[in-house]
Amino acid sequence: MFQNKWQKSSFSSSSDNCVEVRTANGLVELRESDDGDLILRTAPGRFATFLQGIKAGEFDHHGDLAS
Repeated sequence: MFQNKWQKSSFSSSSDNCVEVRTANGLVELRESDDGDLILRTAPGRFATFLQGIKAGEFDHHGDLAS
């Protein structure tokens, strides 16, 4: 089983509360560093589509606590 090391965003501070990502066995894995046992796995193409949606603002309304 091939796994890369977990990486966190360069925008994260030095604290351990961040989202981490790695590749393993042809999949992209995501986890929160403070809950490392819960891992989300997805195909690279789906992850790329998700990142494009984030960059395009498709999910911005989820952060709007006023609505």
